[in-house]
Amino acid sequence: MRLKNKVAIVTGGAKGLGRSFALKLSEEGAKVMVVTRKDMANLEQTVQMIKDQGQEASYFQADVAKEDEAQKMAQATIDTYGRIDILINNAAIYDGLVRKPFYEIDLDEWDLVMGVNVKGAFISTRAVFPAMKEQGYGKILNLSSEVFFTGSNGFPHYVSSKGGIIGLTRALGPELGPYNICMNCLAPGFTETEASQHLADVAKYDTSKTPLKRLEQPDDLTGPAIFLVSPESDFITGQTLLVDGGRAMH
Repeated sequence: MRLKNKVAIVTGGAKGLGRSFALKLSEEGAKVMVVTRKDMANLEQTVQMIKDQGQEASYFQADVAKEDEAQKMAQATIDTYGRIDILINNAAIYDGLVRKPFYEIDLDEWDLVMGVNVKGAFISTRAVFPAMKEQGYGKILNLSSEVFFTGSNGFPHYVSSKGGIIGLTRALGPELGPYNICMNCLAPGFTETEASQHLADVAKYDTSKTPLKRLEQPDDLTGPAIFLVSPESDFITGQTLLVDGGRAMH
């Protein structure tokens, strides 16, 4: 177990990629605090799935775009497990977005996407920083997207937010490094999750431009994620790993 006795927080962990990350972290021995803004039923199910694996997990409801709630999330993790070793900034507004021309995007929707997707990662990082600084070690993993490299018509706010995440990773990597805290980023391609199924007919997704000729699955990301939050990557920071079957080269 590569993460035995480590404590991890996964935001946006009720389902989809967040659930997959939480389950894989637990398989590797981590104690997991799973967080969501509103989907409590699925959040509780994620925690139960981890407990069914014989591992420790708890859940916490928080809107990571609000500083006081992110601080409470970090404190609840410390109160429960005594430390914070890993933060996966997975929470994002994606499910429910409708493609439309940029001049028709509602500005409140723009603010919501940027607030959760970028500001939420920034605030969550600040919330866990004191604990990681004190213990002299930490791993933070941000989630970007292939769309930052390729563009995605009708999604200017989402694409911009995922570019912001890469910028945040590059900006904070040097700041966190002196404290032995590594921040890196995963950029998935179009992945078969509940959110993607709501957005498009995944069965019709064109894999002809994907060298590996198949649709990405959540498990395709859990291995790279574990690598980037484990001691195996202790000399890697500020980097973005594109995991999309080779559709874009970076």
